[in-house]
Amino acid sequence: MCTRIFYETGTSTYITGRSMDWRDVTMQSDLWVFPRGLSRDGGVGEGSATWTSQYGSVIVAIYNLATSDGMNEAGLAGNMLYLVESSYGDPAARGKPLISVGAWLQYMLDNFATVAEAAEAMADDPLTVITGEAPNGAPATVHLALSDAAGDSAIFEFVGGKLTIHHGRDYKVMTNSPTYDQQLAINGYWNLVGGKSFLPGTVNAADRFARASYNLKSATPLKDRRAALASVFSQVRAISTPLGMSDPEKPNIASTLWRTVAEHDHRRYYFDSVINPSVFWVDLADFDLSEGAPAKTLGLNDPALPGGDVAGLMKEAAPFEFLVP
Repeated sequence: MCTRIFYETGTSTYITGRSMDWRDVTMQSDLWVFPRGLSRDGGVGEGSATWTSQYGSVIVAIYNLATSDGMNEAGLAGNMLYLVESSYGDPAARGKPLISVGAWLQYMLDNFATVAEAAEAMADDPLTVITGEAPNGAPATVHLALSDAAGDSAIFEFVGGKLTIHHGRDYKVMTNSPTYDQQLAINGYWNLVGGKSFLPGTVNAADRFARASYNLKSATPLKDRRAALASVFSQVRAISTPLGMSDPEKPNIASTLWRTVAEHDHRRYYFDSVINPSVFWVDLADFDLSEGAPAKTLGLNDPALPGGDVAGLMKEAAPFEFLVP
């Protein structure tokens, strides 16, 4: 129910943009900044993976149960998108440390500086993701995209109980169903048709993938920072689903509620609300990310939130607990 793009500017820097589409227009969304040195676990009790965060990060949590999007201080960005075909396997049969689906992306941001590091560490499929239901009753089945300041990208999917990694600089677009290999095959057809001749126009995930791919490929790599940001925002908005549009029979179709944009080099993270129209941002350089520093948060559903830099509005808080199945 979302779309992610990875844009290269005219100065060979990179920007990641995504939309969050969801059926619950009142979905709680909160901005968090986490320091280094946090003791973490997978959130599912006995057998959970454990780690200490190596990097500070800024993230958006949904329902304060799951890290759905974010960027760390090394410039690694991550996006969690819905994928109904996800199948994480039987935990007992896999016999690997457990991690809540709500913690999966946070694990990546806490531990890795680059996509290559994450892909290498995940190559042996070392974790078992434990899923459940979101508060609105939707199954919490997802896949992840990672991108970094050097222009590298990867898509992580659990298919048939095993982790599949699509790692390469060309993997610049991700939506939802079907699985990524099939999305690439479908998009190959539309590449042959040619976007100037015809593009599919529905809000289905495969159609959004084709349009987002064409728009990204056709967009000029702009050198001016402000213009490059505007290009990413405009592309993500162009592929967004109008508020109020959804289909209960097709969980991959839902209204766009918000969008984020991550500037990898500048470590600036933007949030663009549909419910409360405004664009605001935080710079990771404005926060104390050292071990022992407090986590900070800001509720994003407040209609009184101003645009611009909101670092000064964030308040100290204990980190949320990840979704427990």
